[in-house]
Formats: sequence, structure tokens, C-alpha cells
Amino acid sequence: MIIETPTPSLSLTIMTAHPVNVSGIAPTTTEAHLNEFFTFCGKISSIDYSKEKGSAVIHFEKPSAAKTALMLHGGILDGANLSVTTDVAHHDEEEPLKEGVSLEQSDKPRAGIAAEYLAKGYVLSDNILERAIEIDNKQGISKRFLAYFHSLDTSLGARTLGRDQTISGKVHSTVTAATQQARTVDEQRGFSKTAHDYYARAISSPIGQKVRSFYTTTSKQVLDIHEEARRIAAGHKSPTPATGDAPATESSSAVPDPATQKAPAVL
Repeated sequence: MIIETPTPSLSLTIMTAHPVNVSGIAPTTTEAHLNEFFTFCGKISSIDYSKEKGSAVIHFEKPSAAKTALMLHGGILDGANLSVTTDVAHHDEEEPLKEGVSLEQSDKPRAGIAAEYLAKGYVLSDNILERAIEIDNKQGISKRFLAYFHSLDTSLGARTLGRDQTISGKVHSTVTAATQQARTVDEQRGFSKTAHDYYARAISSPIGQKVRSFYTTTSKQVLDIHEEARRIAAGHKSPTPATGDAPATESSSAVPDPATQKAPAVL
């Protein structure tokens, strides 16, 4: 008697894509424009674009990225108001943390992603910003992102201040102590020279407490997103970034590079 071993289903061997439907696309919009716009949400697997119909299906690698894309319903691209919908439910999924923190664009708080859009010059209504805040309030901040932020704070603090020291603690004590008001943390220790990405440079500055609060708490307002967008934009204009303008790895966090779709670029 011959017993046949079932062949594994092909669907189980292929990475599941998580689609969203986009319509109302402007005639001037190219697939590259769509990729640039939606890559802020997370990694894109593929784009099925019908320019004649003004519609597309964006396939994301992770459901959290697709869920972020849905908050952009009503966003403006090339002068057109986009309709972003889905036929399936997309849920955030926390992957187990491995040794060291591997951070991806889709791990970030939605309010932070909204700030990146504004900093890049895209137009998002206050309704979209409120939607981002609502998702953060309901879903909470990604554990992977919080772990990354904490790791950044402690590792940078250990290198520049000493063992068991954190940047956020030093920034707080420096800014609040009367004897240190005339000197910033960066002037004292040159923390920005050791910072590897936007978050590291931000938390090692006098505004570090605001940045830390924005990215690690769910208590935000629309004005907070606009304020963070201005900080990000100012980082883009900085003539002397901490480690140059070379693209960062995915373990760093900033606005993604739409041209490569491989890693976020340094802010």
C-alpha cells in the first residue's frame, strides 16, 4: 500500500501580501509616485496600477503597514484626494523581539509616521492626524519601537556618560539645573557626534524630553504632530548632520527612501 504524502500548499510557501485599494488617483501620478507616498507606511511587496482607471492595489509585506495606509484615506497626492479602502481586515501583529532590536518603518507610532508625511511636504488633513492619534491610543505604541527607543537611550548614554546612564536622564538634569542653563548637553559632551539617526540626535538635544514623550506615549494632539514635523524638517536642513547623509539601515528610523524602498533615510 502506497501512502502519498500531501504536497504543501503553494499558498503556505509564499509570503502573504496585505492589500489596500486606492482610487481617485490623479492622471499625472506615476507608479513611482504611489510607491514614494505609500512606502512611509512600510515595505511594499508590489503595486498593481491601472492608470486608465485611476486606481491601484498596494500590496504590503505586513498587515500593520496596510493598516497605516488606511488612515491616509482622504490624503492628497498630486492634487487628488485619494480613497484608500480594503476588502479584508488588517491587524497589528507584534513579532517576538530577537537579540538586538530590528526596527522597521511599520513599527513606528502612527502619529510619528504622519509627522514624516508632513515634513516631506505632503498634505494631510487634521482628520487624518486625528485618525493616527486614535490608532495609537487604541493599539498602543509598538513594543518593538519602545524597545528600540530604550536601547538607543541607554546605549548612547553608556558611550557618552558612563555605565548605567541614559541620555534622557542627563538631558533632563541639564536642562532643569540652574547651573547648567547656559550650556546644552551637546556642547558639553558632543552627543550629536555619536548619534546614528534622527532619534538619537533628537533625544540628545535640549528638546529631547519632548521628542521622547512624543514617540513613547499615546497622549498626543494634532499640534504635537505638526511640531514634530517641524523638528524633522529642520533635521533635513541641518548642514552638518551627525554622521553624514548616507542612507541608514532599517534598524535606524526615519523617513524611508522612496527610491530604494530598502531602508529609511537619515532625517
